[in-house]
Parts: sequence; C-alpha cells; structure tokens
Amino acid sequence: MTYKEIIEVAKDCMGFCKACPICNGKVCKNSMPGPGAKGIGDVAIRNYDKWKEIRLNMDTIAENKDIDASFELFGKKFKYPIFAGPVGAVQLHYGDKYTEEEYNNIMLKSCNDSGIAAFTGDGVNPNVMIAATTMIKEQNGMGIPTVKPWNIDIIKEKMKLISDSNAFAVAMDIDGAGLPFLKNLTPKAGSKTIEELREIKEIAKRPFIIKGIMTAKGAIKARESGADAIIVSNHGGRVLDQCASTAEVLPEIVDAVGGTIKILVDGGIRSGADILKALGIGADGVVIARTFVIALYGGGEEGVKSYINQLGAELEDAMTMCGVHSLKEINRDIVRF
Repeated sequence: MTYKEIIEVAKDCMGFCKACPICNGKVCKNSMPGPGAKGIGDVAIRNYDKWKEIRLNMDTIAENKDIDASFELFGKKFKYPIFAGPVGAVQLHYGDKYTEEEYNNIMLKSCNDSGIAAFTGDGVNPNVMIAATTMIKEQNGMGIPTVKPWNIDIIKEKMKLISDSNAFAVAMDIDGAGLPFLKNLTPKAGSKTIEELREIKEIAKRPFIIKGIMTAKGAIKARESGADAIIVSNHGGRVLDQCASTAEVLPEIVDAVGGTIKILVDGGIRSGADILKALGIGADGVVIARTFVIALYGGGEEGVKSYINQLGAELEDAMTMCGVHSLKEINRDIVRF
C-alpha cells in the first residue's frame, strides 16, 4: 500500500485533518481541535520548512557495503531510529473511525512488528491512558506512555497504570503545560521544577523521557532532573505561537548536552532525508506523529507498516548516498546549513 493510496482513504475519514499530500501545516494552521497549530499557526509550518532548508552532502566515494540503521534505547534494539509520536483523544482530533483502544492497538502492534516503537498519548478522559497502557501491556511493555504534566496526585494514579503495563520507558510532555485543560486544575498542574521532575522520575521507576525541550538551558535542566532522555519538541506548534522550529534549536541543544543524555527530536520530519539531517546534527533518533496518524487512518495496520518501510528505505538510501553505513558514522559533515 503506497502512501498516496493511504492518503486517498484517509482524507474521507479524518475529521479536521485533510490528509494533505504534503503534511506541512499550511492547510490546518490555526485549527484546533485537530492537527493544527496555535495562534497564527506558523509554528507547524516553520517546523516543516526549516528541515527543508538544511541540505545533505552527497559523498559516494566510500566502501560499498550494507546499511545498518539499527538503534538502541534503554537496552532495547530497534530496526530504525524512528518512533511514532504520542496521540491522545484521537476521536476529538482526528475523527471517530477508531476508538482509543483500536488506535493504540493498531499503532503499537504495527510498530513493534516493524521493529520500531510507539509513544502513546494522554488526555482529560481517563480512558485515554487506560486504553494506552492496556495495549502496551498486551505488547509485553513495548511502548512508551506519555503523561501530561498534571498535579502530583493525578501523576501518581497514571504511573500505577504504567507500572502495571510494564512499559519499558515513560515520557512526560512538559510542553503540555500550555494546554487549556491543565490551567484551571486544583491543585495546580502545568510547569514543573527540577525538584518536581526528580520526584516524578522516582515514582516512574523506569527510564524517564522529558518531551518539550526547546533551549540549551532547558536541556541542561532536564538532565539535572535525572531524565534519561529528552525530546526536542514544541508540541507541533500547538502550545506557543511564534516559537522557533525544532530544527533551529537542535544544534545548540546537542552542543549543550549531546553525549550525556539521549536526544530525540520531532516536529515537521517527513522523510528519510529529514531523519538523516536530524541524526547528522546530533540527535539520537526522531519522533513523527501527524503522518503516522494519517497512515493508520488511511490503511490500518498495513498502512502503518508500509509507512515505516518507506521511511526506513528512504533513510537507508540517504545514508548510502552520503557515504555512511551505520548511525555511529553519522556526524555534522553530512549536513549543510
């Protein structure tokens, strides 16, 4: 099943999302619920555009051997350094074709069968996390639940579900602090101090990933909190209007904490070439959300697997044409700003 075929099916069943041939944020800007961005809606667009401004340096005077794009995280080995991003409340944002249980079951299974892993989402409805952790448990813990920055009592309840799922890691999208449904809770929810994050990591009792890092200063604070990994992310442009793109801030974050903590990056990454650019700058892996949702709505399990195979083939082709054969050979020599 090609991605073009997937789009043709998806555009008739995705609610706010138009399943555009190029998922660049232009059609859905300033439209939420749905996949759009906050305010004037230019952050999702900027995420996409800035990856395209970075170019790859072709070099085929190199040994002709097989490509190994495999990646390790927290003792788990994956075929590619690619993760499906967390999506919660799918019926609110993307239409009612799938329930939370159905969406998570298809995404987790398809990713695991294809040699990568998926993050799962969270939401106001408790069933979002219940569905996610139930499906992760069915996949023998091969999934990463993502918890919103609720108050500590709610976080503890969510962590009980995560513990029961045996998830191999857990994430918190700290950038979710800007979402409206977190602003009026009692006790207060939202932004977290370094000390509060340390407490959450202790409760988690498994590798802890902080998603939503957009500055070198933020990356250093995340490392000080004891996080095992970070995701450079602006929440797809959904929480702060007119902020920088992830491609723009990734170099300074890698320079600040690269080699001392695992670094993933999301936001506008749409191809194997984009993935190689992120790895060249210094990320350890990438997270892709919107187009994985389109792949699932348009093709179910077959659609997700086809999309993973497409991204993997594009990444391997780009690596070949840049003269690198494994992730450890990739460095900034292959990118041109």
